Amino acid sequence: MYFYCEFKQMTKITCIRVLADVNQIKECKEKIRVNAAAFSDLARVIELAGNTVRLKILYLLEEEGELCPCDLSDILEMSVPAISQHLRKLKDGNIIQAKRVGQTIFYSLTDDHLKILKPFFRHIHHQRATEKAMSA
Repeated sequence: MYFYCEFKQMTKITCIRVLADVNQIKECKEKIRVNAAAFSDLARVIELAGNTVRLKILYLLEEEGELCPCDLSDILEMSVPAISQHLRKLKDGNIIQAKRVGQTIFYSLTDDHLKILKPFFRHIHHQRATEKAMSA
């Protein structure tokens, strides 16, 4: 199947695709369709983790296992109500879970979302190691 497409906007770039792989296109569309729920879940996690404070909270929970709002407040030098708002959003998104011990609530990452977030945290560790190596 032959396709010819021309983009004539400000740049006047012409794109010509002589042979489109119809099977590849069909297979890719199917992959997208089959994985639609996974894409939605991943997009939601990335959206919630896209806030700097929430990303720091998630990083700290991954590093420490579990923390309470007061710990996070002290570490991030933010008010407990501000931390609690971020925790609520993460909990509503099922990214973190809560465990009550006496009057204290401890938060930790859910196992499913820890798997999703680990590559981001590895990137942070790699950046730190690279910066240390360059400053030595």
